[in-house]
Amino acid sequence: MERKDPIKIGIVICNRYHRCAGGKCFRAIRERAGAFSRYRDRDVSLVGYATCDGCPGGNVEYAPEEMLRNGAEVIHLATGLIVGYPPCPRIGFFRDFIQSRFGMEVVFGTHPIPQKYYLTHEGLHTWDSPFWREVTRDVMGNEEIRRAYD
Repeated sequence: MERKDPIKIGIVICNRYHRCAGGKCFRAIRERAGAFSRYRDRDVSLVGYATCDGCPGGNVEYAPEEMLRNGAEVIHLATGLIVGYPPCPRIGFFRDFIQSRFGMEVVFGTHPIPQKYYLTHEGLHTWDSPFWREVTRDVMGNEEIRRAYD
């Protein structure tokens, strides 16, 4: 089987985690876990990593453009935007804006949801709506993988 060129991605994280070193995201890239499972048969090149710059996410207007100049084909909206409390109420707008303005695919999530966040949000019914089921689809995993990312 002929190997494709590496997929070039950018990651936008929630500013409340601005000190995050990206360990779970980078691990998930290596393991092709969570939302990175879509690249199981491809190499991945990370060409950008930035915060949204805090609510209401002003950096979402600028960071994807720089990532695009660095060759990004896909932007991942990090799992932190999904699992923090409250989850980012703008995540859908971020996806729509980036797709419309920059013409790039946008994926919800990076690493699998850690079990501790899963239990909290399940108890609060945070992700019960069709929209949030879409957002969590690629990062929900099963209990074993969620525990591995706790």
